Amino acid sequence: MQIELVDLKLQYQTLEDEVIAQITQVLKGMNLYLGENVFHLEEEFAQYCGVSHAIGVGSGTDALYLSLLAAGIGKGDEVITVSHTFAATAEVIALTGARPVFVDVDLETYTMDISQLEAAITTKTKAILPVHIYGHPAEMDAIMAVARKHNLFVLEDACQAHGAEYKGARAGGLGDAAAFSFYYAKNLGAYGEGGIVVTKDRQLASRIQMLRNHGAKEKYRHTLIGLNSRLDEMQAAILRVKLPHLDRWNARRRTWARHYTSQLSDLDDGIVTPVELPNTKHVYHLYVIRTAQRDELQRWLKAHGIATGIHYPVPVHLQEAYEYLGYKPGSLPVTEAICESILSLPMYPELTLDQISYIRQCIGDFVVGKRHRRKSQRDLFSPSIIKETNVRK
Repeated sequence: MQIELVDLKLQYQTLEDEVIAQITQVLKGMNLYLGENVFHLEEEFAQYCGVSHAIGVGSGTDALYLSLLAAGIGKGDEVITVSHTFAATAEVIALTGARPVFVDVDLETYTMDISQLEAAITTKTKAILPVHIYGHPAEMDAIMAVARKHNLFVLEDACQAHGAEYKGARAGGLGDAAAFSFYYAKNLGAYGEGGIVVTKDRQLASRIQMLRNHGAKEKYRHTLIGLNSRLDEMQAAILRVKLPHLDRWNARRRTWARHYTSQLSDLDDGIVTPVELPNTKHVYHLYVIRTAQRDELQRWLKAHGIATGIHYPVPVHLQEAYEYLGYKPGSLPVTEAICESILSLPMYPELTLDQISYIRQCIGDFVVGKRHRRKSQRDLFSPSIIKETNVRK
């Protein structure tokens, strides 16, 4: 059996006719950017997140970057975030001229360790950038309490959390603004690149609208120094086809996550399954386990036709690009331990129970084989074996 980490073809086959029809309509109209599909998607996604404004942009990275720029983050400022994330989270902070400041993550949820947050604040701190990693929301009540106490801007990195919930509210409506990615492999993905910012702040939304379009409030009238980051009209049309299916797809992900956890829980041999805290709704963009034998297990699964991933093998604070920040191995011990042991198993709505059972069987065979190998090694050096070997000689 061959199982992909993400199989996008299966989902496309269910949507093909409608997607092709919408792309055809866009091409016939030849209004290829900032047209009716972008504007309708912005309205629909804002409503979905429970906010008043959404601004379509070129990518999730741009959504993060433009949000920080619009909030006035720049040279000499500090932004607190986590190192266990995709590099773009820190990248956008550095691109504004500000300095990323990392705090460690919680060992269970892999989101920001709120017990370390306040100690990281200095007179230069201007913002907090929590990450809803893998689709599990960060502890936003505590983060917002600290932010309000110190008058800090809070930007949710929700690039992996489309439809995730925290205490009944959807990701995107929990901070001052939120950035989502429509990268093609996301829970809600375009067929290429795309992103969106959501916020309840009208003034912030207006600034981002200008910044994404060369700083222009109207054509050839440039109020701000901006850039070209306009969500493509064709991608917006595709996303409008897909958005009504998002909750159903997320429900399927949650179903498969429950099956994974149930089937792996009896492997009492160092396989740690994901946690979903009370009052949260994890949407499992990725289903990530931990094991001390990560690399060996990954090779074993590959040999049995099962694709896996590591998200992420090197924490941001130990990347070459961020050496200038001065972090050393051991600076963020939980983050570093996680990066050495995590493994992403196949996760997408179109998985089947048979596929999950096969993955469980292969992991179980690996665990049993590992126990047997350990036992064989112990037997090899047991007194009786050594004595018998000496007699034979």
